[in-house]
Amino acid sequence: MLFRRRRPLLRGALIGGTAYAVGRQAARRQQAEAEQDAAIRDLEAQQASAAPPPPPTAPAGGPDMVAELTRLGELRTNGLLSDEEFAAAKAKLLAR
Repeated sequence: MLFRRRRPLLRGALIGGTAYAVGRQAARRQQAEAEQDAAIRDLEAQQASAAPPPPPTAPAGGPDMVAELTRLGELRTNGLLSDEEFAAAKAKLLAR
């Protein structure tokens, strides 16, 4: 008779303990998600308030330099400039 009384009590304790553990784990998970959401909102707010980076600047001379180097290469290919003259003109152009 003693064992009959204890089994329902043990079963109830086991079910209650399991339910408590599962509920506690779910609460921890919800808290972790809430903290993560708050961290994401903070990061988004920081990114939104930060000044946008300045636009990249074009290289000195830009497309004109490329066109000028192409023109110098053609002059050298056609024999109008020697290799030394081409090198000097190229250095002068790149030094700008």
